Amino acid sequence: MGGGGWYYVPKVWSPAGGWWPTPVAWKRNTTICAFTVCFISSMIFKISAEKERRPIAPYKHIPSQRWCKHAKEDDPSLS
Repeated sequence: MGGGGWYYVPKVWSPAGGWWPTPVAWKRNTTICAFTVCFISSMIFKISAEKERRPIAPYKHIPSQRWCKHAKEDDPSLS
């Protein structure tokens, strides 16, 4: 009978790495993904800040007015 030794592991391919995933360069891959996500997020933020407009001046301060390109044009109280 015994309680150790051999056990059945099917030969299955999975995109996550199989039954016991131990990717060779997981730290490097994680760093590359983190920098990529940060870079894309910063580009989206930059484009969003450039395009943000407010046709009606807000009645209270909005935090995005600090970095919005057109904040002083859209809200006369900031000038």
